[in-house]
Amino acid sequence: MATIKWVVDTMHSEVQFKVKHLMITTVTGHFRNFNIEAATSNDKFTDAERIVFTADVNSISTNNEQRDAHLKSADFFDVEKHDEIKFNAKSYENVGGSDYLLHGDLTIRDITRPVTVGVEFGGIVVDPYGQTKAGFTVDGKISRKDFGLTWNAVTEAGSVVVSDEIRLQADVQLIKQS
Repeated sequence: MATIKWVVDTMHSEVQFKVKHLMITTVTGHFRNFNIEAATSNDKFTDAERIVFTADVNSISTNNEQRDAHLKSADFFDVEKHDEIKFNAKSYENVGGSDYLLHGDLTIRDITRPVTVGVEFGGIVVDPYGQTKAGFTVDGKISRKDFGLTWNAVTEAGSVVVSDEIRLQADVQLIKQS
């Protein structure tokens, strides 16, 4: 069977992360520039041959320029040396109905670790312009320290400023290529 290629529809997709700040509130950020490419042999993604996600760390945004600059610094992502985050999927496992687990290798700061995220497959539709699109919601969490993102500070009361756990959330539309 022929390979079907899919590319991300960036106008209808977003990639976010959430982290606890002072352990009392959550800060949300996103990447403005990212890419997803997939290759399958059918429209149901049950046999995904390739799923690769990349994010340009320079495009990180938390709606606060000072915080974004700190995230780009050597304290966190160190964009001068490591300007890309990459996830290379290894397998896509159905766990019931439209729920899947996506297993793969995540690379941040040249440190690669296995990661599994939950995926809800929203289905496939043909849009008003004749494009076949597939929709997905992705949820997961990682330990930032596993990827060398270890900067932190302690408040007067002894609480940490930034939690170790990072929640990952993405809503993605892929466009089938002819």
